[in-house]
Amino acid sequence: MSDALAKAEAAASEAAVNSAAVQVALAAVELAKVASAQQQAQACQHQAAPAPEFNAKKWLVIGGVACVCSLALALASIAIAIGACCATACLLVLRSMWRGVRNSA
Repeated sequence: MSDALAKAEAAASEAAVNSAAVQVALAAVELAKVASAQQQAQACQHQAAPAPEFNAKKWLVIGGVACVCSLALALASIAIAIGACCATACLLVLRSMWRGVRNSA
């Protein structure tokens, strides 16, 4: 019986040593993961491009050009409308004159 007890004791101590070794190995793996994550985080921080600063002059120029272009388009549209009205009135007057000439002849 003492032989069986000695074998059980030896197996228990070997299991304790094995579990301690497994725990050390797992801790080493976790440490490696943390170190790798820190290196990646540091690499990402250095590669990040700085945010461009706000340039008010650029946006004022864009706004001014947009205003000038829209005013030019509006004036061109008004000129086309006035021209169309004048052409219509001219054609109506000429048609009336033509009818008058044809009826008197």
